[in-house]
Amino acid sequence: MKLDAVVYTVAGMAFGVILGWVIGSQQLSRTAQVPAAPAQVSQSAPPAGQATGGRAAPTLDQGRVDQLTAAINGDPRNTTAIVQLANVYFDAERFTDAISWYEKAIALDPKNADVSTDLGVSYYYTNRTDEALKRFEESLRIDPKHTKTLLNKGIVLAFGKEDLKGASVEWQKVVDLAPGSPEGEAARRALEGVAAAHANQTAAPNQQ
Repeated sequence: MKLDAVVYTVAGMAFGVILGWVIGSQQLSRTAQVPAAPAQVSQSAPPAGQATGGRAAPTLDQGRVDQLTAAINGDPRNTTAIVQLANVYFDAERFTDAISWYEKAIALDPKNADVSTDLGVSYYYTNRTDEALKRFEESLRIDPKHTKTLLNKGIVLAFGKEDLKGASVEWQKVVDLAPGSPEGEAARRALEGVAAAHANQTAAPNQQ
């Protein structure tokens, strides 16, 4: 899965634009760029499998799929290959396929917070918000300080449940735990966006 951003979402909440968002992932071998200028879009994240930001959906690396599938056929308990295959499907935004393989991986390695969170993100992008939140709770039982999980939980609370108060609690935890990290910076921007939106909401009646 991509490094610090799987999907970029800019949410237009009822009381204003919140900013750009990053849903974190766990692989540290790739990078992704934050959009230069966020634009207001729909309130929720794009439906699963659809491209975001006007870009084309990524292409599935079929050669890599075949290679990893062969490795798994030779050793059905090869957790590394199973996770890598799930990541390939996730990168291609084939979230339903990714879920199938992440679930297999977590069954073999139930204490892997990274895989657990990747599975939760995949649930979210297949419109399974409640399952995503439950999976994040499982990740946090494994590692209560898992910052990517906390960041993701906040995003899903904000966009999936419209619970900005709950989201802000999770984002503040990220800032407190890792203020200089990519997750910490994303959480800080999110909190600033919420504060600005509330300020604009308060000021609006006085401007009429």
